[in-house]
Amino acid sequence: MSKYPLSTNRFTVNWGGNRIGVSEVIGLALEIEPIQYTEGAFVTNGPVLMPGQQKKNTIILKRGIIKNDNDYYDWINSVKGNTIDRRDITISLLNENKEPEITWILTNAFPIKLRWSDLNARSNEAAMETLEIVYESIRLAK
Repeated sequence: MSKYPLSTNRFTVNWGGNRIGVSEVIGLALEIEPIQYTEGAFVTNGPVLMPGQQKKNTIILKRGIIKNDNDYYDWINSVKGNTIDRRDITISLLNENKEPEITWILTNAFPIKLRWSDLNARSNEAAMETLEIVYESIRLAK
């Protein structure tokens, strides 16, 4: 067992597409919205804080654009009426041997925004596509 923190540059994302290569995952967080409650008989001069509902963050997946790979586009276009293809997504942080050390599971996730890189003739960067997703719950795998 290592005494050092894991590096953030080794990870996998299984989101139900053909290609799982993702260059960046943004927004992994767990947050509880506090509720302020005040009552006239309280001894303190301010509100009491208590835990409220879990806040759902938007998760952002970034990856390079590859010809004929339209998985992100196809997923966001699976909207029919008020339904969409919901998926469970697993994000695993890997050790030096490429074995999962920590895995986050996002349940019933679906995309809400797809964005492509700006095109710039003076740039020398890889073309990227960015998919924003929401989910119903997040948990750590055991």
